[in-house]
Amino acid sequence: MSDTRNPLVLDELKDADPALRRAAQVAHPGSGDLGAIYDIPVQVSAVLGRATMQVSQLLKLGRGAMIELDRKLGEAVDIYVNNRLVARGEVVMVGDNRLGITMTEIVKTDRAG
Repeated sequence: MSDTRNPLVLDELKDADPALRRAAQVAHPGSGDLGAIYDIPVQVSAVLGRATMQVSQLLKLGRGAMIELDRKLGEAVDIYVNNRLVARGEVVMVGDNRLGITMTEIVKTDRAG
């Protein structure tokens, strides 16, 4: 049975953002034996900001309530993969009524621990 998916080819990324090219080179050093992991699902989350409040305050919230987050307008959002911070990005419009995230920075973390 032949796999019809095209593997990621680094030459195709020649016009891509340098951070994306570096991430692809790290993730696909030989780019040969990765077919087995392509179908593993991962959870991707974009965190706009965080807030801390007491349970009593939380219970008082209703429709239209505002929660002030710890980020400023225009500040980068955090992008997590399986609850691990991997990048930061900006919120963008995709089409007429959908939001997306453009990655602007790949976050390097220590793998130890």
